[in-house]
Parts: sequence; C-alpha cells; structure tokens
Amino acid sequence: MSCERKMKICHVITRMIVGGAQENTLLTIKGHIEKGHEVVLVTGFSPGREGELLKNVEMPPFKIVEIPEMVREVSPVKDLKALRKLREYFKKEKFDVVHTHSSKAGIIGRIAARQAGVPVVVHTVHGQAFHAYEKPWKKLLYITAERIAAKYCDKIYAVAQAMIDQCVDAKVAPREKYMVVYSGMDTAAFANARRNMELRQKLGIPENAKVIVTVARLFPMKGYEEMLPAAARLVKEFPDLHFLPVGDGPMYDELQKQIADLGLSGNFHFAGLVPPHEVCDYIAQADLLWHLSLHEGLPRAVVQALAVGIPAIGYKLDGTPEVVLNGKTGYVTAPQDVDAVVARSRELLNDAALRAEMGKNGKDLVIERFAWRRMADILEKEFLMLLNAKSGR
Repeated sequence: MSCERKMKICHVITRMIVGGAQENTLLTIKGHIEKGHEVVLVTGFSPGREGELLKNVEMPPFKIVEIPEMVREVSPVKDLKALRKLREYFKKEKFDVVHTHSSKAGIIGRIAARQAGVPVVVHTVHGQAFHAYEKPWKKLLYITAERIAAKYCDKIYAVAQAMIDQCVDAKVAPREKYMVVYSGMDTAAFANARRNMELRQKLGIPENAKVIVTVARLFPMKGYEEMLPAAARLVKEFPDLHFLPVGDGPMYDELQKQIADLGLSGNFHFAGLVPPHEVCDYIAQADLLWHLSLHEGLPRAVVQALAVGIPAIGYKLDGTPEVVLNGKTGYVTAPQDVDAVVARSRELLNDAALRAEMGKNGKDLVIERFAWRRMADILEKEFLMLLNAKSGR
C-alpha cells in the first residue's frame, strides 16, 4: 500500500563495495522506489578487490551521483571539497530527506544536508568506527566527529541495540535520538536455499564433507586471524572438514600463503566475490557459519545463515549476541578465544540433531524480523512522521 505523500530522498554512502551496509542501503532504496518515492544515491568511487555492488545487483532505475572526493580515509582537503559539493547538490535538488550511511559519509553528509536546509536529516549506524580495537587517538577523533555530526540530524537509526548502547555510553547523543531498525535482507531466498551438488563440485568440495562457511571481506579484524589456527586444529580431528570463505579483499594472497604453510590448501575453497542474490546458495552448502569479526554492527552473515537453517559461532561483542543466542541459535565466545571456537565447533560437528535444532531456532528468529520490505516500510513511516512534524502536518 503506497502512502499519499511522495518524498524526494537522497541516500549518501562513502563507497558502494560489496558489503552489508551497502546492501542495506540498496534494499531501502528499492523499497521506497516501489512506494513511488523519488530516490537518489550519492557515493564515492569503489575501486579494489572488495567489489562494486552496483554492478552485481538488479535494481529499478534510479539516479546515482558519484563524488570522487568522498573517500574512506581521513583527508582534510578532499573532505572539505566533498562537503562543499554535497551542500551545493542538496541546495539545488531540494530533497525532503537525506539519509546518510557509514562513518565518513555520515559525518560530512549530515553537516552538508543541514547547512543546505534539508528538512529531515537522518543517519544509520551500520558499524561503529570507534570500536574497542581501534587506536586510542583515532577512537577519540571518531567519537568527537560523531558527536558533532549528531547535532546536525533529526534521528539516528542503528542495526543493533548494542550500537545504540555504545553511542550513548560515548555521549555521542542522548538515547531518545536513537532507534533500532534491523538490517533487511531477502530472508525468503535464504530460507529456500538448498544443498547443491553442482555448486559443491564447482567449488571442489566433496559431496559428503562437512563445511564451515564465512561471509566477510578478506580484511584485517574480520576474523581470519583466528580462523586459520582454529581450522588447523579441527582438521586434525575431522580430516574431511572443509572451509568456504565467501568474499574478497586485500588479505587474499597472505591468506593463501598461510593456508599453504599449514598444509590446508585442500581444505579451503575461496568463493571470491559473490553477487548478493547468490550468497544464499553458498551458505546452503555449509553445516555451520563462523563469524569471528572483531567489530560489526549486526552481522548480516549470521542472520543469513540462520535464515538458511544452520547455526553460527561468533564473538560476544557488538550486535552478534542479539542473533547468536548462546545455546539456542549457536554459540558466542569471548573475542579471539580460539580454544572456545574449536570446542564449540567440535560439539556442533559431532551432533547433527543439535545443528538442526539450532538452525530451526535461528530460522524462526530471523525470517520476519529481518525481511527487507519490513525495514523499508519502517524507514518510510519514520521519514513521513519526521517530515510531517517539520511541516506542521
């Protein structure tokens, strides 16, 4: 059902690489286009091994504006140029709503939108820039920048309650400025995914082998530092155990060398960059998902695995415990605790009934809650409420 008032909405994100925040943004755009709203995406360039999401998805037509000066790293000259370009663009286009995503675009975009007189300015926290494993000086810089940017927007959404708690504790903004909106995805596609012998053969995975899958960029702190030692230990107990990393990134060559040095080349099958609509097929080949990232918002890969019906093991930090319910949909361990990861994985690999029970619990938890149209509808309602409040309607 479409609403009576049509909005002109601009989403701003630093890069459109293959990633969770980017998928979330595109699905929000898709949902709002379907409701008849005019939607524009503003982004920087997305070079490198992390992929270009816009080349790997099917979307209804919408306008995309690229600003080369919008970059991930701190760059005062480029940041000021990006701020000026955004402000000028927002003034010219007269958007009803500007919705920013990711840390850099969130800071520059919110300031530019408010300076340009955009009625409603909102932001989504997909992951925390000032996480516990960041250098202290950088952490302070990011917190300060987020505090400033928070003053330039009307509402801040977060993909997990943990993100809100961290922001409030850091005094970024008061709790009443925040709201949880779970990251949406095509949960039905994951629920319907099945074991595929042709795909297994293509990947080189034996037909009856047990598989542990990861879905993450090949990037520091995404969990690969603990994955390899844990894998080496488990393969000694389960020689037919195989590992399926889904994703690409700058650590690829380094990981390949370490795997070869451990004598595990025959047990690892790198899928590389996989189009978002195919990720469900790869997860469905697995018996268990590892999500060992040291900083995350709410891990989409875990939600996707649970939607398929397989349990997950992750660290007890950020939004992970909100979906990996310990002992019910998988297990959470202390961060970087390789011993615990190995022990919990051993328990699940040895017990098919337990895996099935946890997988069912997970599917029941996520199918409706993380449906992408639900996310888009919640945000549409929010935008309209904020816009009407500003216009006195």
